Amino acid sequence: MNRRELAGALEHLSVSDARLGVIIQSVGACKIKKRKDPFQSLVEAIIYQQLAGSAADAIYGRFVKIYGSFPEPAQLLATNSANLRAAGLSARKIEYLKDLALHVSDGRLKLDLLTSMADDQVIEQLVQVKGIGPWTAEMFLIFCLGRPDILPVGDLGLRRAMQKTYSLSELPLPAAMQNIAQPWKPYRSVATWYLWKSLEQFKGIG
Repeated sequence: MNRRELAGALEHLSVSDARLGVIIQSVGACKIKKRKDPFQSLVEAIIYQQLAGSAADAIYGRFVKIYGSFPEPAQLLATNSANLRAAGLSARKIEYLKDLALHVSDGRLKLDLLTSMADDQVIEQLVQVKGIGPWTAEMFLIFCLGRPDILPVGDLGLRRAMQKTYSLSELPLPAAMQNIAQPWKPYRSVATWYLWKSLEQFKGIG
């Protein structure tokens, strides 16, 4: 999204949802950092799965250090698993990373074609790789492809933020989340980012 489109998104979200408008005003400018390289983005997503930020940062740093710069799929495939374990990766994540590299290398996953696909088509392609589920695919859509209308209903941080923002007695289920987010269309990715940021203002969560 360019500046004009983002300004329009923030105006739409603030007008359509007063509580979200308060969060937007409090958080300030939207700073979704778009990652340019699809392969790197997916590798990073797999490494960071189910890890605290600091631990994941350390493992990711050691992973890249193996190669000196970010590896190509063929380099990752050729890497001895013992070296990857020494960087802190679990056997399962090594399997996931190598399956991703194999899908890219043999052409089953054509990363350069994803930009022209619809959101659901991108998810369908990505979940064929071991270790990439709907959540990881949705993060890829938001942070690599820059898709503006993604609502990751399986994301715990978003569920917590919705519970806080809308004074819900419990974490909302997908149907309730879809209902809350209906007025945000077609900018649900932007709204989701602001709700993630709002957690930092509640109890330092996120």
